[in-house]
Amino acid sequence: MTAHPTSQLVFSARELDLLGRTADALSAYMGKPVLAEVIDARETGFEWVIFGVPLETADSEQDRVTVQIGGPKARLLGHKGGLAVRDGDAFSCEYLWAIQLSALEGVRFIKVDGQGEEIAWTENLDDVLPFVMSDDQSAPKDDDEDEDGDDDARTRSRT
Repeated sequence: MTAHPTSQLVFSARELDLLGRTADALSAYMGKPVLAEVIDARETGFEWVIFGVPLETADSEQDRVTVQIGGPKARLLGHKGGLAVRDGDAFSCEYLWAIQLSALEGVRFIKVDGQGEEIAWTENLDDVLPFVMSDDQSAPKDDDEDEDGDDDARTRSRT
């Protein structure tokens, strides 16, 4: 197996945008803030992004996998679920999942579940996200067009 050059082990601007929009969609879906932080490649040789839900002060950390998201020089994505986040703010969060970049041939993204297990490997970021996001805007249908009942949703939840 050949590997991707390490220079490719950072997220592209498009990928970062997609990850930020995923955090925003998760915030809306769950009804609470979801934070996404990009972890720098200097430590591990590859970038990765972690998703978590900030714990309320009344929440117990017992029976939860917790992580710290934020802090000095943190790269948070999206709109932070409506939280007012200042530079340097850190949050104790319930860990949801992460996506790390990979140097394996044919595998750019590895999804890591809430227990730290690698559960998906793919070349396409969309394949490991819980929602399908698309910027395509299709033209409105003409009344003359055949309507076959197919719903071309631009954002749909995956099971």
